[in-house]
Amino acid sequence: MRIGAIVTRIIQQMKRDKRTLALLFFAPLLVLSLMYFIFNSNEATITLVVSDAPAPLIEKLKNAEFSVVVDDHFTKNQLQDKEYDGWLTIEPNSSKLTLLNDDPSQSKALTMQLTQILQPSQAAFGSLKTDYVYGDEDTAIFDIFSPMLIGFFVFFFVFLITGIALLKERTTGTLERLLATPIKRSEIVAGYMVGYGLFAFLQTIIIVLFGIYVLDIVHVGSIWLVLLINMVVALVSLSLGALLSSFAASEFQMMQFIPLIIVPQVFFSGIFPLDSMAEWLQNIGRIMPLYYAADALNGVMYKGYSFPDIILNLSILACFALVFITLNIISLKKYRSL
Repeated sequence: MRIGAIVTRIIQQMKRDKRTLALLFFAPLLVLSLMYFIFNSNEATITLVVSDAPAPLIEKLKNAEFSVVVDDHFTKNQLQDKEYDGWLTIEPNSSKLTLLNDDPSQSKALTMQLTQILQPSQAAFGSLKTDYVYGDEDTAIFDIFSPMLIGFFVFFFVFLITGIALLKERTTGTLERLLATPIKRSEIVAGYMVGYGLFAFLQTIIIVLFGIYVLDIVHVGSIWLVLLINMVVALVSLSLGALLSSFAASEFQMMQFIPLIIVPQVFFSGIFPLDSMAEWLQNIGRIMPLYYAADALNGVMYKGYSFPDIILNLSILACFALVFITLNIISLKKYRSL
């Protein structure tokens, strides 16, 4: 009887908490659906540029299901700009393969297939010499993921810590007392952004320096650009965490945003190949901050990009932060109309 009373109370409590019910039944379906579409995406076609190759060899390459581009005046800079997977040059008694190597697993597969195709005609084409635009033959797949992971952990922990901290400010009445003073809503938001931002930026510096200098995560570009990108990511996460905290009544409800806000972004941060996804999935990724953060970090840390190469990604991230900060100011209207 007493057990039944407890069960009844829990059921009634859960029925009143519509957000928890939605999370319980909707969030797993959302994540499971995303995983289904991502893992069932078609494999990306390998694009190979061929220069000065005889027609029979080109035909063999096409039969091997490569997307073959024939261009006798191709350059290494074009390979980098157009982001083709590889460039095969046939010269008298020699052949050279230049790999973009932005996906080491794909580069290894391309090399193995080409070796098998050229081997029967080694006397004519010579041994296959390999060159790399990014990385080298020892580049591992983790070298591609690790810059993105740094950005993810910065985003996740800043979001979580800031959101819960600001929630406590509101549930303990601190925010209401501030709003009872003549201070403007924009000043309150600015104060919270700067105050918590100092700790968020300190955390960002620690994560970045630890990843690069202790874990020896690959970094070809400037360490200052890596720090700049992650600080902008922290600002986006800080403003988003502050905004969502205004819709939560407890720490548990704040945690409920993780599978809805954080987890889906993981799928579009470059950890899974974006090129092989359906176009509508790629479009979903473009509305998520981590998509641009991961692209910028991968560009600087693995490809050696400079500031002009990442300015677009940084601008979009700054726009995300500006939108979230503006929404934070607007959300305070429910507490005070001034």
